[in-house]
Amino acid sequence: MHRSNWLALGAILLWASLAMLGLRLSHLPPFWLTGVALLMGSVIALPLSRLDFSQWRLPLRTLALGVYGLFGFHFLLFIALRHAPPVQANLVNYLWPLGMVVLAPLLLPGMRLTLRHALAAGIGFAGAALAITGGRAVEGGLAWGYLPALGSAFVWASYSLLTQREPPFSTSAIGLFALVSGTLSLLCHVLLEPPAQVRSEDWPALLLMGLGPLGAAFYLWDAALKQGNPQQIGLLSFLTPLLSTLLLLWSSGQAVSLTVAGAAALIVGAAWLGRAR
Repeated sequence: MHRSNWLALGAILLWASLAMLGLRLSHLPPFWLTGVALLMGSVIALPLSRLDFSQWRLPLRTLALGVYGLFGFHFLLFIALRHAPPVQANLVNYLWPLGMVVLAPLLLPGMRLTLRHALAAGIGFAGAALAITGGRAVEGGLAWGYLPALGSAFVWASYSLLTQREPPFSTSAIGLFALVSGTLSLLCHVLLEPPAQVRSEDWPALLLMGLGPLGAAFYLWDAALKQGNPQQIGLLSFLTPLLSTLLLLWSSGQAVSLTVAGAAALIVGAAWLGRAR
């Protein structure tokens, strides 16, 4: 397997831990939680850059794209979760891997959408949907919160692809994206949320979140996209909700169901189909 796929899998594994950590910290306001975690994640840039902050001298357009991705994605997702049923909103949000596969030929030169890619993306989304819903019927009427959920999916898919069109920049510059995005998230907290009531036992999980799914994952993701095929990486990303479900089952001591096993088969099959020649 190509090195870029291993880097992407590293990011996916870290993102899979987000739901488990989020449950432990669910009493904290989401914008505060995201803002603090992103600021923690920005610190990872220090050893990556070897304190050479000239790597943070970016064109304004590149910085705007980074903030669009990191802040825009989380802002729209939180709005969606407030105004639509969480399971359904999460399902709509996980259209982003499919979006990467479909949008790649439109946004990146030299890419094309084949029938094999389209079929693999459809199978992968079916597996992700099965992992998210647990095989249960999704009920509920229309809610306007589905629109920001769809927007969050588009933001992350397009950000992931459009960074490949920017002038080359160091992966350590992701720290600047996180710093600005974290600051904006804390501003949203001040404007939209009640004050955070942080307990001393919250800090270990908060530190793990900041250094993992809202920190190192973004650096691994950027490095993976710079080295690999974004359509194949998009297909691998369907593993995120599956692994997240498995971690939640493990943390609660529950057994793996046939539904989750079926989701795994669909997602792994989709990743294999998408890379086959």
